[in-house]
Amino acid sequence: MIRTALLALAFTTPLATAADLVVHVDNVKSTSGQVMVALYDNADAFLKHPVRAEKAKADKAGTTLVFHDVAPGDYGFAVFQDINDNGRMDRNLMGIPTEPIAFSNNAQGRMGPPDFAAVKLAVPAAGLDTAVTLR
Repeated sequence: MIRTALLALAFTTPLATAADLVVHVDNVKSTSGQVMVALYDNADAFLKHPVRAEKAKADKAGTTLVFHDVAPGDYGFAVFQDINDNGRMDRNLMGIPTEPIAFSNNAQGRMGPPDFAAVKLAVPAAGLDTAVTLR
């Protein structure tokens, strides 16, 4: 009987705590296309291999995207508005983005994107609400 009770308790107790990471994107100047966010969990994968991605219809009043069930830890994200809705960030001949972009912590790079250390933010077990401004 004790064994059955312990087994029942084991199946009703969550194994890991996960929460929501809510990203509010401001300065959306057009309702064209989608706002896309890629989430990264380490420096080696940053801007190459996101652990998750979300997208939402662009809204001039601001666009909010939610990553559900995010484990506590350090993350960084990159955001862009895909104005022409082609599924990728467009760049000019020099490789500079031609669509609005932002990074977590509103980090900016010099002569390229910021590094992971600049965009890294801690997501606690309770989750996190954060905001960025498209440029």
